[in-house]
Amino acid sequence: AEIDRIAQTTEFNTQNLFSNGTSVTFQVGANAGQTISVAFGQMTAEALSVSGVSVNDDDTAKSAISTINAAIVKVSSQRSALGAVQNRLEHTIANLDNASENLTAAESRIRDVNMAKEMSTYSKENILQQAAQAMLAQANQLPQNVLQLLR
Repeated sequence: AEIDRIAQTTEFNTQNLFSNGTSVTFQVGANAGQTISVAFGQMTAEALSVSGVSVNDDDTAKSAISTINAAIVKVSSQRSALGAVQNRLEHTIANLDNASENLTAAESRIRDVNMAKEMSTYSKENILQQAAQAMLAQANQLPQNVLQLLR
C-alpha cells in the first residue's frame, strides 16, 4: 500500500512519474536536438512483484525475501539511472552558465571596441571642425586687414 501511495503521488509538473512508467524530455540548449530524456520505470507494488507477498510460514517468508530483494534491485537501478541523469543535468547547467558568461563577456568586448571607435571618430571630427572654424575666422579677418591698410 505504501509503495503504491508513493508511486501514485510522486509528480513533476503535474505529471505522475512512477505509477505508469513515464518519460520526460528536457530542452537543455538552444537547438532542437539539445535535449535530455529521463525514463521513469513503473514502481508500483505490482510492477515490483511485491503486491502478493506473504510471510505466513518459513517457505513463503524465504520466497518473500528473494522477491523483496529483487524489488530492491529494481528500485536501486532506477535510483542509479536518475542519479546519472541528475549529474548530466548539473553538468549541462554548469556548461550553460559558462557559455552564457563567455557570451556576455564577448558582447561586452564588442561594445567596448565599438565605443572606442566611435570616440575616436568623434574626436577626429571635433578637431576637423575646430580647424575649419579657425580657418574661417582667419579668412574673415583678411578683408578687415585690407581695410586697415587702406585707412
